[in-house]
Amino acid sequence: MTQSMTGAGSTTDAELARIGGVAADISAAMSSVIEGKADVVRTAVTVLLAEGHLLIEDVPGVGKTMLAKALARSIDCTVRRIQFTPDLLPSDITGVSVFNQDTRAFEFRPGAIFANVVVGDEINRASPKTQSALLESMEERQVTVDGRTYLLQAPFIVMATQNPVEMEGTYPLPEAQRDRFMARISMGYPSAAAEMSMLASHGGADPLEDLRPVTDAATVAALAHAVRGLYASPAVRQYVVDLVEATRTSPLLRLGASPRASLHLLRAARAHAALEGRDHVLPDDVQRLALPVLAHRVLLAGQAQLARHTPGGVVEAIVGQVRVPARAR
Repeated sequence: MTQSMTGAGSTTDAELARIGGVAADISAAMSSVIEGKADVVRTAVTVLLAEGHLLIEDVPGVGKTMLAKALARSIDCTVRRIQFTPDLLPSDITGVSVFNQDTRAFEFRPGAIFANVVVGDEINRASPKTQSALLESMEERQVTVDGRTYLLQAPFIVMATQNPVEMEGTYPLPEAQRDRFMARISMGYPSAAAEMSMLASHGGADPLEDLRPVTDAATVAALAHAVRGLYASPAVRQYVVDLVEATRTSPLLRLGASPRASLHLLRAARAHAALEGRDHVLPDDVQRLALPVLAHRVLLAGQAQLARHTPGGVVEAIVGQVRVPARAR
């Protein structure tokens, strides 16, 4: 057993083995539906175990919603899907208090956010006011309606899809909303072989119909709690701070990553280390997650936009420039 020096607790060898086994089962179930996207599936499972939220951004038709549904169906838990549209109201997400004529009292009717896995389809098609209804629930795992607070059950993950902001009829996600997502990934187009396999397996029936849960909500919550106990040395934590600080001082960026980004990067690195079967975090874990965790939180400066830099490219350059600690344990 390794004792954490960060106040997160401890993780045993048995817990590590269980994390690896359950994660492998979830990944295998998802990969039976998502062809040729092992890295994307692994990142999604990492975010799940790190108790974060996932933003899936790409052009239409590449399997964004399919990925979210595949993860949801792999776990025996409550699942709600929200189709974000311009006329969607905040109360549709959080819930509303309704007056009961029989009892002469207001009763709370939970909204779609009350589930273990919430699939938000095309989140950037709703108005910023409606998008903001997610802020409290994503950060604090609770919803406040009419002065009363209702807790959300663990595990709780929002998996949202969005089309690029230049697509017609979309609203850019506010910075505060993007910062709530632990990671952002892009599906990308499948390889020719994967697309051929998809045509063969998806052409006759919906592959999600055959997908059966491989674990349950209680197990996922317990494993996520165990992930918190992975040891992160002072050197690794300093490395996380150095990377995030570099985004704030880069002349190519007008907005750097927030302190929340530091927390998310370390939590994601812990989950990645657990999937590797280690009870401690290495700089390699941090580097592996730096791009999906940081790139969507930063904004390019004007000269960087003119020079056709990308947020991801700047983050990758920062990872290559920041000194890696020699002693990570």
